Amino acid sequence: MTSATTVAGFGTQRITQLGLRDRVYDRVLEFLMGHDVEAGMRLSIDGLARTLGVSPTPVREALVQLERTGLVTREANKGYRVAPPLAGDQLEALFDARLIVESGAVELAAHGDVAVLRERLAAALAVQAAVADEIAAVPGDSVPDELTARFFRSDWDFHQVLFDATHNPFLEEMSEIITTRVHRARQIVGGGDDDTERAVQEHRSILDALAVSPSAAVSAMRVHIDNVRVRSRADASHQS
Repeated sequence: MTSATTVAGFGTQRITQLGLRDRVYDRVLEFLMGHDVEAGMRLSIDGLARTLGVSPTPVREALVQLERTGLVTREANKGYRVAPPLAGDQLEALFDARLIVESGAVELAAHGDVAVLRERLAAALAVQAAVADEIAAVPGDSVPDELTARFFRSDWDFHQVLFDATHNPFLEEMSEIITTRVHRARQIVGGGDDDTERAVQEHRSILDALAVSPSAAVSAMRVHIDNVRVRSRADASHQS
């Protein structure tokens, strides 16, 4: 699909001025993480602005910000398009980066207030586990896109708690770039295995390891990322 974006199912909810820029960014990101979005699809700034009931300016700002994450690309005199998912060497490079950044983040976070960190992680994990249970209750392969998007958001939120605990804005910025690419790379593939329960279990292992030592937490994070790498390879193979 390469025609201009008409955002079916994207909703017509108007966005208030409060936190306008961030909310527009979140809504456009939500759209890009949906199953109906195909690589190469042209993104109409005016079309998105009409759908959201805002001026083109915050939409343009959101797309500029999303270009840094690699989810969209900009062509001179042609505007923005949805970027293709990563595969092959690029996918491996992404996970190499994630391994370095997230291992460092969890080690840094583990030297802070671990009790508060574990409490916040437990709350995020409870939300993720609840969404995973909803997915498990859906018959067959008919999981709604909205439910899948909620799971990826809850997964992201768990990792974000760790990045927030580092109190390092540069690491948090890296988190957004890396995590959105990982989730988009996996979510765009139809028919991949459901790994929601495995993700929950691996996150629980990280939470438990934090009670042992920083090095144990780092090891648990590395196991998790390596497992997601393997699952992402399988997804990419399924797509090809």
